[in-house]
Amino acid sequence: MTSTEDLVVLLHPDGSPAGTAPRATVHDERTPLHLAFSCHLLDADGRLLLTRRALAKRTWPGVWTNSYCGHPRPGEAMEDAVRRYGRHELGVDVTGVELLLPDFRYRAVDAGGVVENEHCPVFVARVDGPLTPHPDEVAETAWTAPATAWAVAHQAPWALSPWFVDQVAALGPDFAYPHPQ
Repeated sequence: MTSTEDLVVLLHPDGSPAGTAPRATVHDERTPLHLAFSCHLLDADGRLLLTRRALAKRTWPGVWTNSYCGHPRPGEAMEDAVRRYGRHELGVDVTGVELLLPDFRYRAVDAGGVVENEHCPVFVARVDGPLTPHPDEVAETAWTAPATAWAVAHQAPWALSPWFVDQVAALGPDFAYPHPQ
């Protein structure tokens, strides 16, 4: 019996649940559509955290991207998954989790042929305190002005993950992150 801790939620094309599968089996050349999330993490000064994916990652190793991504467990609230992954990948507690793009979906193929195929709502959250990145997840971190990240996404999209470039496009050129509640 597989623990729900290592399962992802598979989806039908319309976004409705279609079952579960072990996480290790859903990222290959035939990746089925599944549920995930992305999070944009802001500090007290409104800077956006970009992370460079660890070199051991199965997909897009060493690529700069949004703060972190993950997969909710079956039955887990998305906001709880966002908080859980903040602790796991960056060693921080996040607050003020807000949904930015509820219907974001993408499909991309990395240089090794591995496909990402995700319905991936995008969130923003806040952090106050030092990061302690997990080395199996994050190789480097950089805090930057959101406008700088947007400029890189437009001028050098090849330098970033395809999902972050698509998120920037979906949010639009005049996007401003919401102020903390």
